[in-house]
Amino acid sequence: MNLVVDLGNTFAKIAVFQNYRVLETFKVPKKEKSKKIEKIFQQYSKIEFSILSSVLKDDNSIKKILQKHSILYYLDSNLKLPFNNRYASPQTLGKDRIALAAAAVNDYSGKNCLVIDAGTCVTYDVINDKSEYLGGGISPGLQMRFNAVHKFTEKLPLIKSDSNHLKLVGDSTEEGLKSGIYFGFAAEIDGMISQYKSEFKDLTVILTGGDLLFLSKRLKNSIFANSNFLLEGLNHILEYNKIQ
Repeated sequence: MNLVVDLGNTFAKIAVFQNYRVLETFKVPKKEKSKKIEKIFQQYSKIEFSILSSVLKDDNSIKKILQKHSILYYLDSNLKLPFNNRYASPQTLGKDRIALAAAAVNDYSGKNCLVIDAGTCVTYDVINDKSEYLGGGISPGLQMRFNAVHKFTEKLPLIKSDSNHLKLVGDSTEEGLKSGIYFGFAAEIDGMISQYKSEFKDLTVILTGGDLLFLSKRLKNSIFANSNFLLEGLNHILEYNKIQ
């Protein structure tokens, strides 16, 4: 049994796996992560292995908890990956993008894949049919766009992203911002998918991230939606290293 932990700036995403099957997932505020992980080990006493991916500078407390209860694999440049990384600056490649590439290789082996992670930023990652990670693109996420139009103008208000009751023709400043940003966001991603499809034959597109639900209903291109794709990728890296 495996425990997968992804530490972000705000939340910790955690999952328990039995081999490659997800048993349970958790999303907890960063300050509650230590107590939650201890409780998970109490609940799942058969956890033997764990993997930690972290963007935090100080993650030693979590490392100690995981090492106390399991054999820990830490995602860094020393950990072996189940794909050939052809990124020009591999040391700068985000851990989230590494995990997403691993998930694509595991779930769609032998296929050209585009993984789109719609979170704080939108990342586009290409893995070809030879299990080679090629790179991709990065653009602002939804809330970042709302923040930007407020920060760089004098009068436009700051509003939080909320996809309920959207109007294409906004009849107020707030509705106009929501229309332009939301529908423009979906159109941008659809356009990017079309461009990638023109470059890569029989491209499989996987969508994940916090804005998955909004986008999955509005994209014209065919996609596979998977909210646990990053966690599944980390688990695949763990399983891959166990047999090395």
